Amino acid sequence: MSETKTFSPELLSRRGEATAWSLAVVAAAGLYFLSLRQPVPYWAWFFVAFLVFSAASISLGNWVDRRTFIHLESGGVAFENGLRSTHLVWNEIKEVRTAPARWGISVQVIGVQSHFSFSTLGEMQFQGQVRGQTGLTKMTQTGQFLTYSRP
Repeated sequence: MSETKTFSPELLSRRGEATAWSLAVVAAAGLYFLSLRQPVPYWAWFFVAFLVFSAASISLGNWVDRRTFIHLESGGVAFENGLRSTHLVWNEIKEVRTAPARWGISVQVIGVQSHFSFSTLGEMQFQGQVRGQTGLTKMTQTGQFLTYSRP
């Protein structure tokens, strides 16, 4: 039986998502009530639409992060993120590219007919303090338990 190692991203706080949706709802309600009394400039509608689009984008990003996994197994590597799923057999992998990114290292795995990319663990700092982590954490299997380890 083959051993499978699973890697998943660090999950960020959903506070930003809640803030974005709160702001979008308050702005939409304010715009609605203002439009009942007098005409509202066209740019206000675009601004509220932008806020709703931003909140939806943040929600989609959080949803994808919570469903992203990379599985390493003896037969190959599998990647899934809620929007797509791909499996590459080891001999189908043509190239692995790495490049420094703002947080961690960006990795692209390129196969014959498909590809995927991910980022390694990176720390977000503000004023010298670590405020969050993003990217994949290293997960190792010990017996029946999976253990996180940080580089």
